[in-house]
Amino acid sequence: MRIAIVTGASSGIGREFVRQLDTCMKTIDEIWVIGRREKRLKELKEKVNNIHLRMLTLDFNKRMDIDILSHLLDSEKPEVRLLVQAAGVGYSGSFKERTRAEAEEMIMVNDLALVSVAHVVIPYMTTPSNMILLASASAFTSQKEFAVYAASKAFVLSFSRALNAELKDDGITVTAVCPGPVETEFLKKCNGDKEEKPLKKKVKVLPAPVVRKALIDAKTGKDISVYGVPMKLVHVASKLVPGRLLLKLM
Repeated sequence: MRIAIVTGASSGIGREFVRQLDTCMKTIDEIWVIGRREKRLKELKEKVNNIHLRMLTLDFNKRMDIDILSHLLDSEKPEVRLLVQAAGVGYSGSFKERTRAEAEEMIMVNDLALVSVAHVVIPYMTTPSNMILLASASAFTSQKEFAVYAASKAFVLSFSRALNAELKDDGITVTAVCPGPVETEFLKKCNGDKEEKPLKKKVKVLPAPVVRKALIDAKTGKDISVYGVPMKLVHVASKLVPGRLLLKLM
């Protein structure tokens, strides 16, 4: 059985990946959609017409749930053609304002779980295949009032590039997706009751074009996918402008 796996499929970018894969990926038999909210996964299943979805209600903030995925792969031994890791957690605000639990959750879900899932899935990935990891434009530079989240996404970008170099000879391409602000439930939860910064409002985009470009970039073997002129400029600036200056501007 040939499959795709999408984490964070309950909402936002992960959900959009499933919708687009349903229409464009003809070489798989099933998509394993993973999320914490069973109701949302059921709603998604009703909107997918071409590919069978297998719903896995798992919370990657719990290590035992990663073990459940590992045991299922070992039992069924599918051919994984695509792994999309879109599960993520973010909280804005100064570091001292956030709780230790919130800081640890961001690192657990955004980094530790992402690495663990990659390690669990890679043995079942076929040649050729793709892995798409959701990083963020926040990965390009440190950000005040976003310290842990930005650092966690910098880890994802670094890990993704190294993994791509390691797996290339095995026919597996790893692509880091680095969007700016995206109009999703995640963004609203991340900001909480705080007013969104004017600059971020201006550059905010919908998830559909971000996902469309990510799938094209992964298919063409790119190691990073950056959607939109503003975020491409941020990417370039992060290489040319001193970090301490960017920190003031962000």
